[in-house]
Amino acid sequence: MTAWVDATASTITSSAPPRRRRFAAAPPLQEPTWAAAAGPRTSAAVKRRMLWERRYRRRLTVTDAVVVLAVTAAASLWHLSTDAPGALEADPWILSRIPLATAATWLLALALSGTRAPGVIAAPQTEYRRVALATGWAFGLLALAFVVFPWEGLRNQVIVALPIGLVALLTSRRLWRRWLVARRRSGLYDSRAIVLGRSVDVAQVVRTLERDDQLGFRVVGTAVEGDAGAVHSIRPDAHSILASPDAVAQAARELGADTIIVASDVSEGAFARRLSWQLEGAATDLVWASRLTDVASPRISLRHIDGLPLVQMRIPTFEGAQHLWKRALDVIVSVVALLAIAVVTPIIALLIRLDSPGPVFFRQRRVGRDGREFDIIKFRTMTETAETELALLIARNEGSGPLFKLRADPRVTTVGAVLRRFSLDELPQFWNVLRGEMSVVGPRPPLPSEVGGYDGHVFRRLYIKPGITGLWQVSGRSDLSWEESVRLDLHYVENWSVLTDLRIIFRTATVMVRPKGAY
Repeated sequence: MTAWVDATASTITSSAPPRRRRFAAAPPLQEPTWAAAAGPRTSAAVKRRMLWERRYRRRLTVTDAVVVLAVTAAASLWHLSTDAPGALEADPWILSRIPLATAATWLLALALSGTRAPGVIAAPQTEYRRVALATGWAFGLLALAFVVFPWEGLRNQVIVALPIGLVALLTSRRLWRRWLVARRRSGLYDSRAIVLGRSVDVAQVVRTLERDDQLGFRVVGTAVEGDAGAVHSIRPDAHSILASPDAVAQAARELGADTIIVASDVSEGAFARRLSWQLEGAATDLVWASRLTDVASPRISLRHIDGLPLVQMRIPTFEGAQHLWKRALDVIVSVVALLAIAVVTPIIALLIRLDSPGPVFFRQRRVGRDGREFDIIKFRTMTETAETELALLIARNEGSGPLFKLRADPRVTTVGAVLRRFSLDELPQFWNVLRGEMSVVGPRPPLPSEVGGYDGHVFRRLYIKPGITGLWQVSGRSDLSWEESVRLDLHYVENWSVLTDLRIIFRTATVMVRPKGAY
């Protein structure tokens, strides 16, 4: 390239001063071709993903517009029918002017807040949070406008349209997400991923992605570091490829993958940059599965100081105002739940007594926060002699670690099996929650014999109150191994929040309808 530039410069400097003359048509100049300077071409897999993302965003846009226009028009009609019945005759445009202004502000806030951005498609919590924030910003501006310009009907938009519209928007987004998950289960609208890293890390990431279908990743290939050319059967339909950036980029095109997941930390910053360069045009996302897997995003922040990126992690605390909010949520939920349970308790009690002799309720010693023991209350699901028969069944234990589980436990009664399947036997534990011995959401309450087998960091499960439900229940319950159960409990102990509790409560309702791992 230098020689070509020097020769061109020499020709220019040695040419005679320009003068007027008639020029014949000159042959076209042959520019030198530089293969490395050509921009990367978008692969078919990337185009496919961009296509379905655009279609999904269009659906969200249309639904948002319908919801916003409907609630703003309803608020305006409510105002005209109750507060200003004669306003329509005085101003025929009032029915359209105020709702359209509200709707335009609202839809603009939803667009500017990135509620339909590609990055939030795989993050439902982020999507819902952005929708709520955008709605808050829109109606904050409208409230300020009402103070400055007290337009007729604007107050009803703020009072009526805000709560109804927010619930309607979140409901529509939830329904669309369920539709998206259903399409992904049938092989559509998913992200085809290649997982790169050490064998043990790759296997863990693949198992996690297969267990959670909300993320929408379908592993189509694996690249195992240090074993180039070896075959690794992470999954029967997964392909094994060479673990170099060049090989990964080529494999992404061949396998139709649009996402590369790096399943191990890499200290060399140049590796990430080089890999992203190689993947230009071949993939849309480069995802880093950091070893900080048990640290939730609210505890992590990224700071830059003079070009030096710093990852800051907040140390968890187990006291303070946040725990008071958790206690307030426990009291409210337990009071409401106990009122509903009081209605169905006589029916369940009658079925239990008719099915087998013995008491309706079952009390058992459990270990709570800071190692304090308490009596847990459940509907009885086993025979009256279940505790004495336990020693005869120990050899048939199907649980892992200190847990005792038996899928076909002969001690479980007929009614008890139904109660266990739908988690109805846990309902009396809301009384333990109201007493302050348990929380609605938390780690599984262990038996004293289980705690006696704890070692090392497992005791951290007792740093907060045990819960009626938790990550262990919405992630598979008895189908989980002991290690997975401990990991989920410790993740919750260190990263819980009130919003996390609300999400787990909502997911628990779904799990009760479609039980998994309950026996």
